[in-house]
Amino acid sequence: MDAILTQKYLDELTYEVIGAAIEVHKTMGRGLLESVYQECMKEELTHRKINFSSEFKIPVSYKTKLLNIDFRCDLFIENCLVIELKTVTELNSIFEAQLMNYMNLLKAPKGILINFNCYNLFKEGQKTFVNEYFKQLQKN
Repeated sequence: MDAILTQKYLDELTYEVIGAAIEVHKTMGRGLLESVYQECMKEELTHRKINFSSEFKIPVSYKTKLLNIDFRCDLFIENCLVIELKTVTELNSIFEAQLMNYMNLLKAPKGILINFNCYNLFKEGQKTFVNEYFKQLQKN
């Protein structure tokens, strides 16, 4: 990440990532497996020169002990934005809780839940979340 992490920077990054998801959705349509959309997102993010990590193991500690838990983040953008991809009939609160947990474990201030199984990704296929880390950032 080249820029100083601010709320404004994160909002601009969020806009870019949602734009990438809309492009993938427009190109591929709905009804494919999550893994297909994930590969397409990786291609689109690379094309847009947005840095990311994919499918890495999220470290989980209990007190001082690092646990052997296999939480995997779909996409972690610029080390500050967690992306959780879905292809489901409807988003429910368990997906939101999963995303919020990943954000907290990674100390990421913002996350986006993206569901490619929809007709209009912008209107119904994405939901953005912030946490305490976001509130602590400077606005500009």
